[in-house]
Amino acid sequence: MEEIIRINDEFYVLAGSSLADDRTRVLKYGDTFGVFNRFGDIETIGLGEHGIYHEGTRYLSRFVLRLGNETPQLLRSTIRDDNALMTVDAMNVDLSEDRLLIVPRGSLHVFRSKFLHAGACYEHIRVFNYSLNPVKTFIGFDFEADYKDIFEVRGMQRKRRGKAFPASIEGNCVLLSYKGLDAVERRTRIEFSEKSSRLTEKSARFEFALQPRSESSLFITTSFEKDDRQAEVTFFDTALNQSTKEFQNVGLSSTQVVSMDARFNAWLARSAADLRMLLVGNPEADYPYAGVPWFSSVFGRDGILTAMECLWLAPCVAKSVLKFLAETQATEFDPEREAEPGKIVHEMRRGEMAALQEIPFGRYYGSVDATPLFVMLAGAYLERTDDHKFVQTIWPNVMAALNWIDQYGDVDRDGLVEYQRMSSTGLIQQGWKDSHDSIFYSDGTLAEHPIALCEVQGYVYAAKQAGASLARTFGQAVLAESLTRQSLLLREQFDRQFWDDEINNYVIALDGAKTKCKVQSSNPGHCLFTGIATEDRAARIAESLLSDELFCGWGIRTLASNEVRYNPMSYHNGSVWPHDNALAARGLARYGFHGEAARIFSGLLEASSFMEAHRLPELFCGFHRRSQSEAPTLYPVACSPQAWAAGSIYLLLEACLGLTVNSREQYVRFDSRVVPDFLHGTTIEGLRVGEAELDLIVKKDGVQLKAEVLRQRGEVKVNFAPVG
Repeated sequence: MEEIIRINDEFYVLAGSSLADDRTRVLKYGDTFGVFNRFGDIETIGLGEHGIYHEGTRYLSRFVLRLGNETPQLLRSTIRDDNALMTVDAMNVDLSEDRLLIVPRGSLHVFRSKFLHAGACYEHIRVFNYSLNPVKTFIGFDFEADYKDIFEVRGMQRKRRGKAFPASIEGNCVLLSYKGLDAVERRTRIEFSEKSSRLTEKSARFEFALQPRSESSLFITTSFEKDDRQAEVTFFDTALNQSTKEFQNVGLSSTQVVSMDARFNAWLARSAADLRMLLVGNPEADYPYAGVPWFSSVFGRDGILTAMECLWLAPCVAKSVLKFLAETQATEFDPEREAEPGKIVHEMRRGEMAALQEIPFGRYYGSVDATPLFVMLAGAYLERTDDHKFVQTIWPNVMAALNWIDQYGDVDRDGLVEYQRMSSTGLIQQGWKDSHDSIFYSDGTLAEHPIALCEVQGYVYAAKQAGASLARTFGQAVLAESLTRQSLLLREQFDRQFWDDEINNYVIALDGAKTKCKVQSSNPGHCLFTGIATEDRAARIAESLLSDELFCGWGIRTLASNEVRYNPMSYHNGSVWPHDNALAARGLARYGFHGEAARIFSGLLEASSFMEAHRLPELFCGFHRRSQSEAPTLYPVACSPQAWAAGSIYLLLEACLGLTVNSREQYVRFDSRVVPDFLHGTTIEGLRVGEAELDLIVKKDGVQLKAEVLRQRGEVKVNFAPVG
């Protein structure tokens, strides 16, 4: 089988065949998500990712509707704008019996709607007879539950599995069950609202006779149970109303953004809906899950960067992320989980394989960057909100994280933060590019560990700057001075060791012997984002990022096209990641390269206009854009929706407006000299600045960027810089 995504040496998403349909439909509520085809069915074809998953296990691996033994003809399939409900319109094909046509094509309209809520899938099927004659036929369903762990679905082979029990049938209900090797019993309860003419452990059949202009309805509730826990199911309409309210109110603030550009508005609306989808119902209280299907769980790095992206708009997400990561911060040394005191969690899983430690990801700490990013977010959150009371509660966690950087992050005590896995089953590469082959020398040979990544030094620099600011706020002047001095020394050391005149850029990494990995990549864009890059290097980094080798027309590739390992179809060696581009754009704007930031924003805007529902996925292929009418090439197993891809539009907007929201000093600042035309007339409503709130509109007027206040409550200053 071909490896499409490498997670590390053991955990991949394998692809033995092509996608059956690249337009799958996704629903998610809390720790339950579903991947369906456009008919709303769950099929065992293609990559085999279809199913409904609950707490890391696939509870329903097949669920197929047939009308008179035939697949209906699809007319329309969509997910509602808020991501809460899937609807399908279909009609019958010609239905025959003993070679005689009994129901002509297009006589019956099939309307199908489904959604997830609180550990259950609710479905309503309505059949309407539009013909002039009575119709007698049936609807059938085939279903199975394989109870595979998400990592099995991703391609990992297990030597042993638990035991599946014979199905239990009682009345209109089928109960499928499985007891895992973790001694947990998992059950799938399928309950039909009508009496079936035939109900077995794998199928159901419902006969109906319809007069002209009459209809028949069927409700199906599939709930997911674990040991003695049973989902509290209710009526379809009741559950849908509850779900709709939650999708409208979860997580994000009441701040609204709209421009005069329809494409931008469509992308923005989709991104907001996706972020809400990844937040709603999560047991971790408003912590955004990383992405569906493969990463529908807590990831430290992903949560932090998503919170950073939308911090100016919705600081409540950052507060939830900081609170949860502080609560799960490592307090002891555990090499199997790569845990060390003060380290921030990388990934958390709830499935059978995690419980049995067949994979290390039950609560796994194998990332080198989440810990300094945590400190960065804490500092940025306080500046944005002036929420001293909350930040005071996590100050001990910030101190523990800063201590981890010095005591454990710097493996060889040379002043740089490196990584080298402790567990034989953990991740080999522990930066955001965690494919096993993502860090290498110019000849393509993989780098020797321990590895110091260029962007991680930037995160550490920014963490110490943020830590110094927090220390001053809490009256610890000596600590603040020490952290400031450390950050400045690191900046000097970083420039000395990572800059390379041959490639005219910062190298992607240093190996254990401090040999440079002389590779042109997108990583230096993060060095602009954090401010560790010196002013005299910034122009050359900007030139590199927007060169033909790195910028494909849609965005910045992860790896330059002239590098040995470049592959536009790879996960990290030539693909385009929206969040990576957003961080680079914000960094470019920080150093005054507003035109370059605008170019990145424009490229991703155009990419989004080609995507179904305007949704930017986790990544897409890095092929060079050959024409204005050509769409980006999709990456076959990318998460979509994905949190930091959805959040990228907010950081891009922040970058291109030069936007700063500071509640400590009660001001909003716009500091950009090149603003894309599609942002002209952008309105921001309900922007909270401390206790104040305002609505404003941003306009380009000749060479001036103007921010006109439409409504204001409380004291807040609005400043802007000239354009041009």
